[in-house]
Amino acid sequence: MTTIQGIINKGVINAEQQFDAMSYISTNIANYNTSGYKAVRFEQVLDENGYLTGVARTDFSQGAIQTTSRDFDIAINGLGFIPVTSPTGDVSYTRDGSLKLDKDGYLITNDGHLVGDGIQLPVNYENFEVKADGRVEIFSTDGTKRECVGTIPLVNFKNPEGLKKGDGNKFYLTAESGEPVLIKNHNNFKQRNLEITNVDMINDVSLMMRLNASMLASFKIMQTVNEMYSRSLQLNQ
Repeated sequence: MTTIQGIINKGVINAEQQFDAMSYISTNIANYNTSGYKAVRFEQVLDENGYLTGVARTDFSQGAIQTTSRDFDIAINGLGFIPVTSPTGDVSYTRDGSLKLDKDGYLITNDGHLVGDGIQLPVNYENFEVKADGRVEIFSTDGTKRECVGTIPLVNFKNPEGLKKGDGNKFYLTAESGEPVLIKNHNNFKQRNLEITNVDMINDVSLMMRLNASMLASFKIMQTVNEMYSRSLQLNQ
């Protein structure tokens, strides 16, 4: 038999699950303008005892490709992640190809992570080009021929959903994701373009509104049950 304490406890646990779902949806909406951001779906299930359980899953479906005309914008059109290294040596993986150069001419992310093993452009380079396979080419200093100064690597994982989501639109490998595998002979890069987020704004706003209404109803029920419980205690005194 369900007790009043049990009803309150169930309501608190279910409310916490709804708060978690709201948090993920809010993060999606906040990153609607973040290049390469992958939406997180919080899947909820009501078990046979009336308790909500949930799991967060990253949606790695392709986002739309948007032309920017900026030389250092590189979209990934297809599978894969760009490996990047932080100033402290931590390796992560991203689909955000909004890149730039540091003071030494190295290709880096907007938050200062080195692309690949390090791709350095010489001083006074000309005609920076990124081929579809990741080769980075410029004109030689005398302007007579093109030369390749490096290749932007593209890797994939056996189970991308196993990646750990980090800050700055980056992911970290885990035992569940498996080790990164270099993608060879691909044509997945598009220079002067960016992959925009795959967040479904209309759907997420609708979900947020439904969750908000559900949470308000849950709080009202818990408040009512709590008042009944308090009155029953007073009657027993």
